[in-house]
Parts: sequence; C-alpha cells; structure tokens
Amino acid sequence: MKTNKIIVISSIIIIILIIGIPTTYKVIKNHNQNLSKVVEDKIIEKAKECYYDKKCLNEKITLKELYDNKYLAKISDPISKEYYNENSYVERKNNKYKFIVVE
Repeated sequence: MKTNKIIVISSIIIIILIIGIPTTYKVIKNHNQNLSKVVEDKIIEKAKECYYDKKCLNEKITLKELYDNKYLAKISDPISKEYYNENSYVERKNNKYKFIVVE
C-alpha cells in the first residue's frame, strides 16, 4: 500500500513538471517578445514622426538623429537593460519601417 502511494504522488509530480516547465518557458518567451515589440514600435513611431516633420529625410534614421532632434530619450533593451547603440537605425523602404539593432 505504501509503495502505491509513493508511485501515485511521484507520478502526479512528474506530470505537473512535464506540463509546467514548457508552459512557463513559453509564457516568459512570449512576454519578452512582447516587451521588445513595444520598444521597437515606439522607436518606429518616433522615426515616422521625425520623417513626416521633415527633420529625418534619410533612408536610415539612426537613434542618434532621434535623440538629437528630441524625439526620444535614451532608450534601452527591455530584456538586457542595456542602452541601444546610437548607430542602430530604422530603415525605411517603400514606406515600410524596420528597426535594425547595431551591436
């Protein structure tokens, strides 16, 4: 009787771990992706604003330009908490914007 109880309890713990670990990993990964997307969207939004105000007319709008024109304060990666390189840029092609991180 005692070994059956141990087997049942250990089976329940193993099942919980099998379900819990991948679920936790996926939730954390999804959260980090959402954090990065929010920051990228903010940078792209400010780059568009700078372009439409005719202050940033290049195909590549660097973070330094956005900082100098007072569109952004110094901004950091939400996951690593390190500031983005000022040479990172928003690329504009066919009115589509994409943020490129330069290490």
